[in-house]
Amino acid sequence: MAYTFEEVKTRLKEIEIDEEFDMIVAIACGGIVPAGMLSEKLSLPVKLLHISLRDPSNRPMYDAPRLVSDINFDVEGKRILLVEDRIKTGATVRYAVDILKEKKAALIKTFAVNGEADYSLYNCECFPFPWKLNVIKK
Repeated sequence: MAYTFEEVKTRLKEIEIDEEFDMIVAIACGGIVPAGMLSEKLSLPVKLLHISLRDPSNRPMYDAPRLVSDINFDVEGKRILLVEDRIKTGATVRYAVDILKEKKAALIKTFAVNGEADYSLYNCECFPFPWKLNVIKK
């Protein structure tokens, strides 16, 4: 089943996030669009955590997720909503949580558009993101 951008926006508007957070940390690149939408909903700043595991066609590039650029923001003592587009195996999110814990974040909760998270909009086997252009560079 395909979901429209409007359907995803409606679900995001309706989801109840009753905890207080200091910031949103988006796993780049997939978490950027939903993090931007959550930023508007929750009036929170967004920071990017650049982690890579898969290529644009969703094939693994590495054996495990990798941090591909330095973290240039402080999370010590902060309550963080960690945002990803899809949580399938959980490897990237677990890696991100470990990084944030190592940097002494006070609280980390997860959000996914699709997959199992503290907050999620869908949990489908195959979820085509309506904002993806489906253009794969070779």
